Amino acid sequence: MGTKAFLSANEAAAHGVRLARPQVIAAYPITPQTTLVEKLADFIADGQSDARYMMVESEHSAMAASLGASMMGARVFTASSSQGLLYMCEMLSYVSGARHPIVMADANRSTATPWNIYGDHRDAMAMRDSGFVQIYVESGQEALDTMIQAYKLAEDPTVMLPVMVNLDGFTLTHTYDLVEIPDQEDVDRFLPPFVTSNKLDLADPKVLCGTIGPALHTEGRIQQCQAFETAKKKIAEIDAEYAKLFGRSYHGMYEEYRCEGAEQVLVVTGSAAGTARVVVDELREQGRKAGMIKLRSFRPFPKEFFASIAGRYKALGVTDKSISFGYDGTIYSDVTSSLYSGGQCGTKTANFICGLGGRDVSKDHILEMFDILRNLSDGKCEDEVQFIGKRW
Repeated sequence: MGTKAFLSANEAAAHGVRLARPQVIAAYPITPQTTLVEKLADFIADGQSDARYMMVESEHSAMAASLGASMMGARVFTASSSQGLLYMCEMLSYVSGARHPIVMADANRSTATPWNIYGDHRDAMAMRDSGFVQIYVESGQEALDTMIQAYKLAEDPTVMLPVMVNLDGFTLTHTYDLVEIPDQEDVDRFLPPFVTSNKLDLADPKVLCGTIGPALHTEGRIQQCQAFETAKKKIAEIDAEYAKLFGRSYHGMYEEYRCEGAEQVLVVTGSAAGTARVVVDELREQGRKAGMIKLRSFRPFPKEFFASIAGRYKALGVTDKSISFGYDGTIYSDVTSSLYSGGQCGTKTANFICGLGGRDVSKDHILEMFDILRNLSDGKCEDEVQFIGKRW
């Protein structure tokens, strides 16, 4: 089933989009996203996709055009990165609030200033409260599969939320690996054509992206919150269904890797999870009780899961490729909030800021994090927030 090819994660993601059969693609190029949308243009040019490609003058226009197409009932794709995503920001809340299930790729890249084209998560984390589902992938294969799953999730009538699939800039987007490309017929069975009543229709007139005053505004936000709660279940269900058809599972919102009997566990997001797996395996061979939790879904956040593991491990570290200035890492805040939601936690925690501006997160860095967690387990005090790999 399917064919194998040596692809970058950008190319793999483009294949996933192609297989999902979008009807409209509106995107503006920006490093390191450009090769993804270029590949989609190639698919259209050579007849592998019948999507309409809209050439727009900016990222803001790309999301505005995507919204317009989605309002007509089309399946839509767009993509961006860094300053481009920030430029899109105004339109994101229009899309999410009006419940249009646009799928986009974010080739994660640091934001200015200082100006930098390399990958960290500051762009997507800045959009945390935009109303977009945010899923982070570890590999090119996961990028392809998640693009297909993202449409299934976004267009579910009980969800109807836009989805942002995040690929680490350069570490994934421009790194090549062997990827299995599913057959179109199999994807068509998994992902049927998009049908919605949330569109402009002369036979069924309605107001879209309308104004709601104080009398009903809160209730509209409650409906969005309820959709995110539903999405928690759907992410797991869709991944399980995908695994039955294609033999690959990403464990829904999170994955526990070698956590049974672990004493020190590291929470990792995105491409660094691959490196962490190798380090965990090596530490286990040395007799150290190490484990990893791969966080795949940042929004919705699996707070119930993290609340359930409070006190299970001696020390829990959280990696962040971003930081909320004046506080700590964005993911760390959510993890610790969940751990302490029931009162006392019983697990010592540490926040590791790493990979900023594209700096490599190496095996040595991961090992350093586990050494700090071991010190915490032994009662040795460490600063709560640690900048890993800093030079001064």
